[in-house]
Amino acid sequence: MLYIEKTFDAESAQKWGDSIKHVSLVSSVIYIILTFGIKSYMRDRPGFQLRGPLFCWNVTLAVFSIIGSIRTIPDLVGALSNEGWTYSICDSSVYTGHLGIWVFVFVYSKLIELGDTAFIVLRKQQLTFLHSYHHVTVLIYCFYSYPQHVSCGRYYMVLNYSVHSMMYSYFAFKALRFRIPKFISVSITSLQIFQMVVGLVVSLNVMVLRYRGQECHQTMENAVAAVLMYFSYFLLFVHFFYKAYAAPVLAKKVESNGASSEAKIVGNRRGAKKLD
Repeated sequence: MLYIEKTFDAESAQKWGDSIKHVSLVSSVIYIILTFGIKSYMRDRPGFQLRGPLFCWNVTLAVFSIIGSIRTIPDLVGALSNEGWTYSICDSSVYTGHLGIWVFVFVYSKLIELGDTAFIVLRKQQLTFLHSYHHVTVLIYCFYSYPQHVSCGRYYMVLNYSVHSMMYSYFAFKALRFRIPKFISVSITSLQIFQMVVGLVVSLNVMVLRYRGQECHQTMENAVAAVLMYFSYFLLFVHFFYKAYAAPVLAKKVESNGASSEAKIVGNRRGAKKLD
């Protein structure tokens, strides 16, 4: 057990989190204003390279996510194997136990992760609605859920740490101009979709359990918000997957089939002329 895990004061952290949850709303407004402001400023200017800072940024978040995964995955596996499914989605002991610090830093890292957008707009890369929407809604949901010690947070946290450990590692290598096989990016997006499916499933299960009167450390309102949030993410990530990976493949097949058909027609015409 790490020293920071032993000394973490969960009760004080919960009270502090409750007192500053509104910061997520203020931060989101500032984030949106700055994003559009920087995009406007950069419109007629060349984009910055920023490969060094980008690499350092992604490596830092990758290492953070990897450590978070290593520390929290065993808790989820243990909760499932030793106590069962209902316990794993309804118990909130992870907030006050020795892993409380990892829930805490996970929640407030969402404020830091807004910095991802700065690199996108300063480098004049495409900023998608999915990117900004995801960052803002996750930030607000996490800040308002932490003081409640939402029980499904165990799943939300482990899945996010795990996917981010791979995602930020991928971005770090990309910043160094490594040639990375396409199946890696396809796999990461697939895992993101899987993350949304699991988040949706656990949140829906909490709703059902609460409706049946089962004791669960997550309010019906919070579970509904989580369901709506994860469902919207699922739709947006599936749409992104289709546009980024499936659509180009289908377009190539259509183009190939069209060229093949045209070649057959030309061949038939030539054959007909020879017969004439």
